[in-house]
Amino acid sequence: MPSYRAPAKDAQFILHDVLKVSGQDIPGYSELEPDFTGAVLEEAGKIASEVLHPLNTVGDQEGCRLENGVVYTPKGFLEAFEQGKEGGWTGLDMPEEFGGQNMPYVMGTAVGEFFSAANQAFTMYQGLTHGAASAILAHGTDEQKATYLPNMISCQWTGTMNLTEPHCGTDLGLMRTKAEPQGDGSFKISGQKIFISSGDHDMAENIVHLVLAKIPGGPEG
Repeated sequence: MPSYRAPAKDAQFILHDVLKVSGQDIPGYSELEPDFTGAVLEEAGKIASEVLHPLNTVGDQEGCRLENGVVYTPKGFLEAFEQGKEGGWTGLDMPEEFGGQNMPYVMGTAVGEFFSAANQAFTMYQGLTHGAASAILAHGTDEQKATYLPNMISCQWTGTMNLTEPHCGTDLGLMRTKAEPQGDGSFKISGQKIFISSGDHDMAENIVHLVLAKIPGGPEG
């Protein structure tokens, strides 16, 4: 049977011997002492090796299935997702005011490497949620942040990034989807998106879709 062991010692070496994180004049870094980061990485490593990695085989054998309009994830995915929610892993580097743990991004990167190496397919559900939440954190209104971020950081809601269209994948300059501003501040979206990772599943009560679209007067490409 394949196995995975998270390289916690290597990550510690990079953080403290190479990057010397606790000595950097960057907000939050002074708290990243070896004992603290070691405890976080050890726990993340256990989840990666004992929970996520074994689900790789299950995911390959079963896959997701569509039944009566509902997408069901493979056996064990839901339980693992709930465990991730309880540990607050998706919000590791998100602001406390929205339910995150407010650690520096470098810690989220280290933990994300463990989870992705152990089970990339499963980790995309959390990773895309983190990406969508990060976009809202950077560009959303105060009302949008208050509505979406607590739910997404806790993974009560998950998120996606709707980019690919039938005629273009990586060359997004060719996309045709449009967003027309409406008088009430909303947008009317027309177009088609396909192959949206984590686009539907049974692990959250709501899925927030961020749609990339062209607006009138926007730059070409």
